[in-house]
Amino acid sequence: MRSDTFKDSVVPAKYKILSALAIVVATKCEPCIRGYTKMAYEAGTTESELVEILNVAITESGCPGEQWAMIALKNYSELEDGKKLEAADICCHDKDSN
Repeated sequence: MRSDTFKDSVVPAKYKILSALAIVVATKCEPCIRGYTKMAYEAGTTESELVEILNVAITESGCPGEQWAMIALKNYSELEDGKKLEAADICCHDKDSN
């Protein structure tokens, strides 16, 4: 079901993923942050786009949101540097994802 949720449709997949990332930053789920950051990176999200979405999450979740947003930004930087996030590191992953 998750893979269907994040497919391109009326709303492009990248925007759905970024919306989910903002939600999990606000709800403080670190494994989910890793997973949605990885999905956003793979969907072609730029660092500038990521920062804008993280700013929304920070605005809506108060000061604690900044700490969780920084986790997402760190994960994104690691992906840019070639680090792989394994499915075991990601909350609620599909069996086939890595």
